[in-house]
Amino acid sequence: MTLYEFELAFAVPTAIDVDALTERLGAAGCDDATVGVGRRGRVALLFAREADSATRAVLDAIRAVRRAVPDARLLEASPDLVGLTDVAGLLGVSRQNVRKLLLASAPMPPAPVHGGTPTIWRLAKVLRWLREEKAYRVPAELLELAETTMQVNLAVGVADAERTAQREIRAVIT
Repeated sequence: MTLYEFELAFAVPTAIDVDALTERLGAAGCDDATVGVGRRGRVALLFAREADSATRAVLDAIRAVRRAVPDARLLEASPDLVGLTDVAGLLGVSRQNVRKLLLASAPMPPAPVHGGTPTIWRLAKVLRWLREEKAYRVPAELLELAETTMQVNLAVGVADAERTAQREIRAVIT
């Protein structure tokens, strides 16, 4: 079993009582999560979950939250979208080191998801590139977790997609 640390953010009914929510989450199997409620109608859970795979850890956590709060809607799984500081912290290197690698390096690094300020990348793509192109020692469980959270977030995004528009868009971009 491997310990995976990740965060899940949900939209929840605004009338929900935080203490009751915490009790329901614990009873549903989320006793390995720290609950945060900063914004009304939102709850974030920071999990430290042991499982045989990142996919099992994340999906089981989502199922447990949905058992506790059936009308909770998943908004985001992390780590996925990251900036330079995030990548540096996860790998235990300096921000300047990551900046140099991603912004002034050959072969071409993965394209950012957002090229503004701040620049944002998908963690899984950056980790894969660092491992394969730069021979960085990337913890396998971190890469596995990043790939899982990326897939979860892509699925959340697809749920908002309009099928006809997506079909037309896919025909143009593929």
